[in-house]
Amino acid sequence: QVQLVESGGGLVQPGGSLKLSCAASGATFSIYSMGWYRQAPGKQRELVAAITSGGSINFADSVKGRSTISRDNAKNIIVLQLNSLKPEDTAAYYCNGKRRSLGKDYNYWGQGTQVTVSS
Repeated sequence: QVQLVESGGGLVQPGGSLKLSCAASGATFSIYSMGWYRQAPGKQRELVAAITSGGSINFADSVKGRSTISRDNAKNIIVLQLNSLKPEDTAAYYCNGKRRSLGKDYNYWGQGTQVTVSS
C-alpha cells in the first residue's frame, strides 16, 4: 500500500508559477512510476506529466515546454513545477503512483490539491 500526499496548490495569477509536491510512504518508492494528473470541473482526469522508475519523462502537450517534473527517491517525493500558468490550468491536481508486478497492476492516488489560475 502506498500513501500519497500532495501539497503546493493555491491561487496564482496568469503567467505565474507553482510548485506541486507529492510525498509518498508505505512502499518502495523507487520502483513506482509516478505522475501528476488533473481534473477540471466537468472534464475527465488527464495526465499532466509522468516520470518512470528509470527517470523517463512524459508531458502532456498542453504543458510541454513550461513544466518540469522530478523525483527524489531518497526523500520519496516528486515535484511538478508549472510555469507560465494559464486559466485553463485551473484544476484539481492528483499525484499517482503505479507499477505492475507478476501480472497485477498497483495504482494509487493522492487526495488532490486545487490549483486556480485567475487574476
